[in-house]
Amino acid sequence: MLRFLILFSLFIHSCVAAPKAPAAAAALPTKKWLTLNGQEPGVVARGGISGLFPESCALANDLAISSSSPGLTILCNLQMTNDGAGICLPDIRLDNATTISTLFPKGQKTYKVNGQDLKGWFALDYSADTIFSNVSLVQNIYSRPSIFDGQLPISAVEDVLGIKPPKFWLSVQNDAFYMEHKLSPAEYLRSLGFRGITFISSPEIGFLKSIGRDAVMSKTKLIFEFKDPEAMEPTTNKKYSEILQNLAAIKAFASGVLVPKGYIWPIDTAKYLKPATTLVADAHKAGLEVYASGFANDMPASFNYSYDPSAEYLQFVDNGQFSVDGVVTDFPPTASQAISCFSHQKGNLPKAGHALVITHNGASGDYPGCTDLAYQKAVEDGADVIDCSVQMSKDGIAFCHDSADLTVSSTAMATFMSRATSVPEIQPTNGVFSFDLTWAEIQSLKPQIQSPFIAKVGISRNPANKNAGKFVTLDDFLKFSKEKAVTGVLNAAYLASKKGLGIVDAVKSALTKSTLDKQTTQRVLIQSDDSSVLAGFEAVPPYTRVLSIDKEIGDAPKASVDEIKKHADAVNILRSSLVSISGSFAAGKTNVVEEMHKGNISVYVSVLRNEYISIAFDYFSDPTVEFATFIAGNGVDGVITEFPATASRYLRSPCSDLNKEQPYAILPAEAGALISVANKEAQPPASAPNPPLDAKDVIDPPLPPVANMAANNATGATPNAPGHSGSIATTANLCLSLLAILAMGLLFATD
Repeated sequence: MLRFLILFSLFIHSCVAAPKAPAAAAALPTKKWLTLNGQEPGVVARGGISGLFPESCALANDLAISSSSPGLTILCNLQMTNDGAGICLPDIRLDNATTISTLFPKGQKTYKVNGQDLKGWFALDYSADTIFSNVSLVQNIYSRPSIFDGQLPISAVEDVLGIKPPKFWLSVQNDAFYMEHKLSPAEYLRSLGFRGITFISSPEIGFLKSIGRDAVMSKTKLIFEFKDPEAMEPTTNKKYSEILQNLAAIKAFASGVLVPKGYIWPIDTAKYLKPATTLVADAHKAGLEVYASGFANDMPASFNYSYDPSAEYLQFVDNGQFSVDGVVTDFPPTASQAISCFSHQKGNLPKAGHALVITHNGASGDYPGCTDLAYQKAVEDGADVIDCSVQMSKDGIAFCHDSADLTVSSTAMATFMSRATSVPEIQPTNGVFSFDLTWAEIQSLKPQIQSPFIAKVGISRNPANKNAGKFVTLDDFLKFSKEKAVTGVLNAAYLASKKGLGIVDAVKSALTKSTLDKQTTQRVLIQSDDSSVLAGFEAVPPYTRVLSIDKEIGDAPKASVDEIKKHADAVNILRSSLVSISGSFAAGKTNVVEEMHKGNISVYVSVLRNEYISIAFDYFSDPTVEFATFIAGNGVDGVITEFPATASRYLRSPCSDLNKEQPYAILPAEAGALISVANKEAQPPASAPNPPLDAKDVIDPPLPPVANMAANNATGATPNAPGHSGSIATTANLCLSLLAILAMGLLFATD
């Protein structure tokens, strides 16, 4: 390990008893829904799992059915060939969803559709035999997996009906266009006898009226689809916004409406939710069901959801005021878990397992990390543990901050640019370091939320709270922790030898002052990537030591585990050391957790985030499935996350208990399963396996002695002013931390 990349964490893990659940809580009460009929909202899969596979291919539909709630509806967007066959494709133009443009490069045409000229390749220019014999599917959204492109055939409507989905929804988008070209969707439906079709939707009133009698006889629900409010409905030539004003008139020819989700929960220009409209209440009053469309895990909607797609579904089905009757989504497993597992999950429900929810700089996905608001939000979100990465000010104040360099997570560079310095032992670039500023100067800074994906893909975090909150001292954090949760992180060697800051003794002193070293209801966990730091806490029986392993490993040989056991009781491991990733796919699983557990060493995995860009395709771009994979699939003892609400909600859901009989469970992903479906030549190249952990990497030399900086201080002032928070003679300043990871905190658990 690099001597100047020492990570150190102290953790407090409370065993205070939580409020016990009522005796009758073993049997979950029947949920009451605010849908039109009082039943559970439906999940409608747009083309199966079209968030992974090309829309409406057999793999997309099959996986949707097997991984979603039992009442799933499969939706097919109907297009028609020139000989009257019905096929399932997302758009009237075939070029961005199929290989047709490469097969027929001269086939591009221009048609007028609903008054607009559209250029592309159209199904009505080809026979069914030409389509099925030559053309294959591609993913039509470029940020999604492309390794299945050109491998899967287009599905006929009859193909999808043939798999006997629980329910089937046929979307007829362009009846007027097809009728103009002597093709009749209505006659095609009659040729099918409407058999097996549960829903038919269309944005054209004339079409729905033309099949009304047939739909009644077949008990098929007709759904009127609203387009953009300013678009014109072809039959009436009225804007959809105008038609919306008279929902009672829709009841005459349809039993429900399908609307873009913004019709219900509008979003302002800053991407925050505006107040809900009255659409659902008005439609229910008129006797109409309401289905909302446009849900996709990889298309962030509002900052209110903290990049958690389940939170968005809950906003539509479990807000206490109304519930839509169904959602149309590209990721039906996520909608299924939100509705079946998380809805009506109020209060502090007991956790379904022992795994801990551990924060990374508090709830740093919602607020600037290591601030009072980030910690408060983490506690409110149900975190078992919150963390404090301990840094030191020039005048000896220990405080919580992710790094000794303040430039990224505060306004330090703008305020103290002239104080920027280079410390090669810490980082290659200049920085404004905490140990060069007084606490008063640090307090004058504004915290700044860190968005790890802003530079790469432009994904920012909660701009409304970009500079919210204030940094807190270690004393204040420990005081808060005695009621809630706590931890700290530090870098000992550089400060001890160069700045006269003995961090180990300082942390011991702070913990003694807080009396946390004498408690029986709270246990303190000390984390570092340096065995010599952990050795400094060996003599304190209440403390549990955690070794942070910051390199990727692929195995944990017994010799290495035995060496860890001499210094630590637990490890904090990178998630890539447990599940290897290749081309955004989970390619393989290691046995590191099993080997650590054989040595009676607990395993925590870090760092998990909600943003879909950080989540493997195998997890459906869903952070909840990633949590399930590491907790239920890999058996880790805790997850370190910047969004504790998502992890806590999963662990408090009955669906996280795979040993429990229930209609739906949140299953872990199987590494390698998804990528194996693609043709071998399309799969990303296999990465070299991570090396095994070497026992010699666990052992570190002793820390350097604490330099007496007071004797060399030209001003005569000591760096440790008496009376400062956490101060002791020559070891007042606590620390510097380059990667503030892991923290164990106040865990409420039953005795």
